[in-house]
Amino acid sequence: MKYNFKKVIISFKKNYLEIPLEVFGDDPYKTLISTLLSSRTKDEVTLAASRRLFAKAKKLEQLGKLEIRSIEKLIYPVGFYKTKARHLKILSKRILKEFKGKTPNTRDELMKLPGVGRKTANLVLNRTFGIPAIAVDTHVHKISNILGWVKTKSPEETERELTKILPKKYWSDINRLFVSIGRQYRSKKKLEDFLRKERLI
Repeated sequence: MKYNFKKVIISFKKNYLEIPLEVFGDDPYKTLISTLLSSRTKDEVTLAASRRLFAKAKKLEQLGKLEIRSIEKLIYPVGFYKTKARHLKILSKRILKEFKGKTPNTRDELMKLPGVGRKTANLVLNRTFGIPAIAVDTHVHKISNILGWVKTKSPEETERELTKILPKKYWSDINRLFVSIGRQYRSKKKLEDFLRKERLI
């Protein structure tokens, strides 16, 4: 089957609008923490919470010294803020102890940290270490299916299938581009209209 990968990437780059969490660039600590906070939470809420937290804890060592109640207050109202506050406290201690304060740079090590799933691990590898990985969230999952690249039921399945068909040179772009388009066209109908206009479906 012939896929329109290059055409999609060109179109999405042309229509790209910066996504909020990209402000943390390639900082491993800030990318890891903000991505962990972003689960089940709107990007704008995550960004505000991350900024409050980083104002108090610019480095991992400072995060490790904060009380869980303080972390809760700083990150509220992100989804599951109490659980995430606990995870952040444990995570900071473990990175300081096991990795001498350096954010791990392998998927397996990252996923052993509390609150870090596959998507978060892949995003950190991508954004901060330049390691090709496909971070699949709801936007990547939905758009890949509409484009007909995959026929999958879950983000995990989508990641598996995309790694089989998508050339590695595109892996690092997929998340940021698809999230940007998904944020601009939130309903399935609007997305399909945009993709038709761009002659991608």
